[in-house]
Amino acid sequence: MGVGYAPRGSLHAGSGRRIGLLGGSFNPAHGGHLHISRLALQRLGLDEVWWLVSPQNPLKPPAGMAPFADRFAQACEVPAGDRRIRVSGIEAELGSTYTADTFKALRRRFPRARFVWLMGGDNLAQFPYWKRWQEIFRTVPIAVFARPGPTAKALSGAASRHFARARLSAAAARRLALTPPPAWVFLHTRLDPRSATRIRAERLKTLKEMRPAVTSPSAVTALIPRARQSTGAPDLLRRIIDSLEDGKAEDIVTIDLAGKTTIADYMVVASGRSARQVSSLTDHLEQAIPGRVAVEGKSQGDWVLIDAGDVIVHIFRPEIRAYYNLEKMWGSDLPDIETVLQ
Repeated sequence: MGVGYAPRGSLHAGSGRRIGLLGGSFNPAHGGHLHISRLALQRLGLDEVWWLVSPQNPLKPPAGMAPFADRFAQACEVPAGDRRIRVSGIEAELGSTYTADTFKALRRRFPRARFVWLMGGDNLAQFPYWKRWQEIFRTVPIAVFARPGPTAKALSGAASRHFARARLSAAAARRLALTPPPAWVFLHTRLDPRSATRIRAERLKTLKEMRPAVTSPSAVTALIPRARQSTGAPDLLRRIIDSLEDGKAEDIVTIDLAGKTTIADYMVVASGRSARQVSSLTDHLEQAIPGRVAVEGKSQGDWVLIDAGDVIVHIFRPEIRAYYNLEKMWGSDLPDIETVLQ
């Protein structure tokens, strides 16, 4: 199999080779990972990018996580034909759980390689939650790619402020691999929209087909895109509620997601009396929300999921809503809507 359980070819890192490292659960791997990898190859002047498929991300719950072997096999299929991108299960081989430990092992195994850690802006904002995160910054140069979510949040977080003096300009990105750490760069780009749309559609279809298995928030979280547009939660939430009320939606519930997930700030759940009303509420909401939103399930009219960035909206027919009972999954102590909007 070669080093790191990589059937697409053993991992090799000769003297001076610039290697980008993209770690994660890859649950599943998709075109967004491929898009960022190719951007890194181009913008950073890398020779290769290695995908490090994690046996279990310590920051993510195991529920809803596909088996490692399945995730690894699926990840190997995504970059097929691009020899610059290699898929590795070296973390499973090493038994390492934390990124800091993985870096130590890679440096011992490939002492002459010039590694660069690749990650999205959303991860930069959460970086202080990583084990020994400052050690990671001081061990390997880091390239951060802007995601469709709020850039300001990523650049004003504890990690970016702590290592502000180590930040390179985007124009100097090709020097990053040669710069002693701590060194990092923030690159403005955007996620490939085609892959995100496909993943949303496929996961929504899968969830509807496996209705009896949906018993936890993590199962619902799996179908919601991680990248999100920030439009200002309070104002956006008010627009959504007003639109639903104007359309005579029933049983509107607002759930504060703070501390429960990073996919959004709020979730709104509402009912339409019929498939026709569900579709009508969706049309009205699309007109009321500024900017582009992602909508899934509109053609069926049973359950429509609307990704508005900071707010995720679910519009159900009553019997479908009762079947999934999202309110119970995400917490029984639901705040009053006017309290949330204050």
